[in-house]
Amino acid sequence: MSLKLSIVIPVYNEEKTVERIIAEVRAVPYDKEILVVDDGSTDNTREVLKQYEGDDTVRVFLQGHNQGKGAALRRGFEEATGDVVIIQDADLEYSPTDYPVLLQPILDGRADVVYGSRFQGGSGRVLYYRHTMGNKFLTFLSNLMTDLNLTDMETCYKVFKREVIQNIYLESNRFGFEPEVTAKLARMREVVVYEVPIQYHGRTYDDGKKITWKDGVSALYCILKYNLNPASSGFYKRPAKELKSLVRNQ
Repeated sequence: MSLKLSIVIPVYNEEKTVERIIAEVRAVPYDKEILVVDDGSTDNTREVLKQYEGDDTVRVFLQGHNQGKGAALRRGFEEATGDVVIIQDADLEYSPTDYPVLLQPILDGRADVVYGSRFQGGSGRVLYYRHTMGNKFLTFLSNLMTDLNLTDMETCYKVFKREVIQNIYLESNRFGFEPEVTAKLARMREVVVYEVPIQYHGRTYDDGKKITWKDGVSALYCILKYNLNPASSGFYKRPAKELKSLVRNQ
């Protein structure tokens, strides 16, 4: 099964790492397009991205002002043309060498969506116990609401058949994207979700880590908002049964 990948890279003030992550993504041996969405960077990131003007494989989109990771991802999803969409952070915490593991359940015809888990045994830097416990708590609460048995709802590495992610109306502008998309996927009972172990090379706040306790509180709010809202109609652009027929025929 031959796939074209759309790799969406949301970027905000990543002048030190964005060139390297693009090079690492380029090195993976797949047919691909790289969609870089700069979310109003105030450092030198946009100057770095100018080198990709006219590039056949790297498409750069500039948000007018900083709106958040969720808003940048929405733009990338809208522009994607590949068979499969992969979210890739620009901060080097997640390695594109994990793409084969992430893609295998889709290539095998077993999955429509794959989450890469930092807590299933992959190698990783030892950092921030309280962050880990916070992530596990948010995953637990999300699982309680969605009845999914994920180990890492907050992971960056989420892989979607394009028809699935482009079928979901998304509205969270910041890190609320993670619980929002998980809640909406859970309502799509015909869509199969898998989880696989990945590497995780976490960085410190001195290295430029951006997520804070405030984002944890926001994620908690989003878990409740998107799971307790009974108005599931309007979440999707086509009925789930129709979508199942579409993705299974790929």
